[in-house]
Amino acid sequence: MKSIFVINLIAAAAILVSLSGCGGEAAEQAKKDSLKEIKIGLVGEHNAEWYKVAENLKKDNIQLTIVRFSDYTLPNRALNDGEIDLNAFQHKAYLKADSEANGFKLSPVGDTIICPLGAYSQKIRSLNDIKEGDTIAIPNDPTNGGRALKLLESAGLITLDKSKGYLPTVNDIKENRKTVKIYEVDAGNTPSLLPDVAVSVINSNYAVDNKLNPATDAIYQDTTGHIDENNPYVNIIAARTSDVNREDLKKVVRAFQTQEIAELILKEYHGVNLPVFDYKK
Repeated sequence: MKSIFVINLIAAAAILVSLSGCGGEAAEQAKKDSLKEIKIGLVGEHNAEWYKVAENLKKDNIQLTIVRFSDYTLPNRALNDGEIDLNAFQHKAYLKADSEANGFKLSPVGDTIICPLGAYSQKIRSLNDIKEGDTIAIPNDPTNGGRALKLLESAGLITLDKSKGYLPTVNDIKENRKTVKIYEVDAGNTPSLLPDVAVSVINSNYAVDNKLNPATDAIYQDTTGHIDENNPYVNIIAARTSDVNREDLKKVVRAFQTQEIAELILKEYHGVNLPVFDYKK
C-alpha cells in the first residue's frame, strides 16, 4: 500500500514538472510572439554591431531580424518591394544614385558610419611637408577620385570649383598652391605606389589589405575634424519614404546611435569604420 502511495506521489510530481516545463516554454513562446518583428537588410559577414542592437531592442518589444545579402544591388530593391523594413549598407551617394536609376522611393532615417579615405606616405609625416612639384596618387574612378580631391582641398593643398560639389575632377582644380602633380590610378593600385610618390590617397579597405592601419598609419584622413552631415559618403539606415515617421523604426535608429554601439564599432573595426552620429549625449 505504501509503495503504491509513493508511486502515485512520483507520478504526480512528474506531471507537475511536465506542466511547469510546458508552461515555461509556452510563456517564452508567448513573449517571443509578442515582439514586433522588424527586418533589416545588411551586406556581408561583419555585422557585430547590429547583433548587439538586436539584443538591446528586445527590451523595447522589438525583434530585429537580420537579413543578409551578398550583392549590393539587392537590399534597396528588397526594401522598396516591402520584403524588409530597413537596410544599412550604403552611403548617401549610393542611395541617391540607386533610387534615381530604379525609381525607388527610399529615404535615409539615420546616420551610422563613415569609412575614412586616407593619405599615406613613406616619405613625409604630414601633408604640410609636401614640396613644390611633388606627386600625389589618387584613385581614378569618379567617386573615389572626386573624394580624394576633396581630401586634398580640405588639407589646404588645392582649391576646387565649388559648383562641382563632391564629385570634382582634376580639371576642376582652380588653385594648386604647391603645383603638385596628381597621378590618377586604379584604386586598388594606390598602395603599391607608396615607394614612388610623395603621398598616395588610399581607400580604407585597400589600406587594410596592404597591412596599413587607417587609424594610425594615415597622415591625414577626410574624416579629420567635423564631418558635414551632407557628406555623401556617410553611411545611413534607409527606409521606405512612406515609413520614415514610423515610431518602431525610429527606435531601431536610436538603439544604434548609442555610445555602446559606437565603442563596439571602434573596437571591432580598428578605424576602418568610424561612427558619425552624436552618441556622447
